[in-house]
Order: sequence, then C-alpha cells, then structure tokens
Amino acid sequence: MTDYIGSGPYCYANSLAMMLGAGAPSPSVIEVLTGSPFGFEILGGRLPLFDPYGWDPDRGLDDAIRLLGWTCHRTGAEDDDQALNMLRDALERGPALIGPVEFGLLRHLPGMTGPIGSDHFVVVLEADGDLVRFHDPHGCPYATLPVPDFMAAWRADTIGYRTTAYTMRGSFERVRRVSADDALRAALPGAAAWLRGREDLPVPPGTVGGEPGVHLLADQITQNLDPGVRDHLAHFAIRVGARRLADAAAALSRLGHDRAATVATRQARLIGALQRDIVAGDLEPAVETLRRLAPTYPELADALG
Repeated sequence: MTDYIGSGPYCYANSLAMMLGAGAPSPSVIEVLTGSPFGFEILGGRLPLFDPYGWDPDRGLDDAIRLLGWTCHRTGAEDDDQALNMLRDALERGPALIGPVEFGLLRHLPGMTGPIGSDHFVVVLEADGDLVRFHDPHGCPYATLPVPDFMAAWRADTIGYRTTAYTMRGSFERVRRVSADDALRAALPGAAAWLRGREDLPVPPGTVGGEPGVHLLADQITQNLDPGVRDHLAHFAIRVGARRLADAAAALSRLGHDRAATVATRQARLIGALQRDIVAGDLEPAVETLRRLAPTYPELADALG
C-alpha cells in the first residue's frame, strides 16, 4: 500500500493541525480521528456524502480535539458586532479556528460570488481595522477579506448542520499528552459505532445511511442523476471520500489491524475509481462500483469488532 500525499478538501483537519502547532499529528491522522471515513449517507435522500450517518464536521472536530488530549473554548454569537468583538478578544490570546463558514462567500477565492451551501474552516490570525487576515487551507496563506465580507461568510446561514452562528474555537489547551497512535486506538470503538449506524443524532428527513444509502445512490444514477449532485460528486464528495478511506487504511495498518486496513483500502480504491466514471458520464461502471462498495461498510464494522 502506498500512502496518498497530496491536495484534498481537508479544511477542518488542516485548520486544527495549525491550531495545535508544533507536535500536532498530521491532518491525515486528524481526519481519521474525526470519524469521517467510517460510513456513507445521503442527506435528505438527495446529497451523497462519504461520511457516517448523522456525522458532521463540527461534531468530528470536537471528537478529534478530545481524543488528542486538548480542550478549547467553543463559542457563537448573535450578530456581527458581538461576533467581531468576540473574535478580537480571542485573538489577543492567539489564533482562532473559525467555521463552518459559507465557502461561496469567501470572495478572495476565484469564482466565489454567492452562497453555494458548502462549508469551510479557516484559522484567523488578525482582525485589525477593516480587514480580517487568515490562513485558508484551500491554498491561501495570509488571505484577507474586508470585515463585512468575512462576517457574511462566518454567519454560515446556509450551512444546515451549524448549531450557532459565528462558530469559533479558541483558547486551545493541552490537558494530557496523547500520542497519535494512542488517539487512533481510542477512536476505534467510535469508528465501529459510526459504521453500525447511530440513531442518537438528528438527520434531515429522508436521510439514508450505510449500505442501503450506497444502493440508493446507485439507483439514482441508474434512473437519471441530478446534474447538481453529479457536480457535487465530481468536485468534492468522491475526492474527499477516497482520501479519507486511504488515510483510515494507513492508520489501521500502522496499528496492526490488517484485516480492517485491507477492507478500507478496497473501499478507497472503489470510491477513487468513481471519479473518472462520474466526470466522463460513464454511469454503468459507476453503478457497478457502488454495488460492490455497499457491502463493505458492514464488513469494515465487523473487522473492527
């Protein structure tokens, strides 16, 4: 197995690695600790995501921070003025992890002119005068935005899973020393629980997870895939899904969970193969790939015990 190294939409994992500083585990390890590789869901019966039923990045970040032996202060705000004051106060003690934000309102990025309902995370460094300066893990160190533009993105009105407007994490503190491998070992029971399906978390009506969800996506492709969903798969979901499972396979292998690593590698290969087929509109092999992928989720749960 050759580990994947390269770009990918790992915004919250990259942002958390920046916040933890020297000695932080790699973003690939952080991503596995969030639980994201361990499942599949179709939100509302329409939007396919290669992450667990009921999972979201906000919850995953909290899990990774805890598993790594850190705490932080997580806050929100009611309006722009309160949020800006909260941010400036936090920045006196160090950078702040901001998100979710609305990706389409980050106007420093080419082509972003309005909401697209896509989440993102950044690390804010300064909020002086009329500008906010931040590290954007989407390839833009020391990016800047005028305060009104940044606040509009940070409100995250279009992000369905947000629990507060203007979500911010700051005042990070290490409360115990945990190695990356020990954190990964501690995460495995949660990974198995995600794969088996958690019923304690809210999901939009019509959401289908796991093996049935993958079959539902295959049915939708067979019947006539919505062009917006096809673009979502091609530009985001397949890329991040394949990388998550490649990283999970590498983590499981280094922990000695060879059977689980083999299953995760097979999943990563299957999902990665979808990229060309979806982009090219070659849907018959994509459907076949999804039918082969579907039973691997309970198989991985069984391998994790």
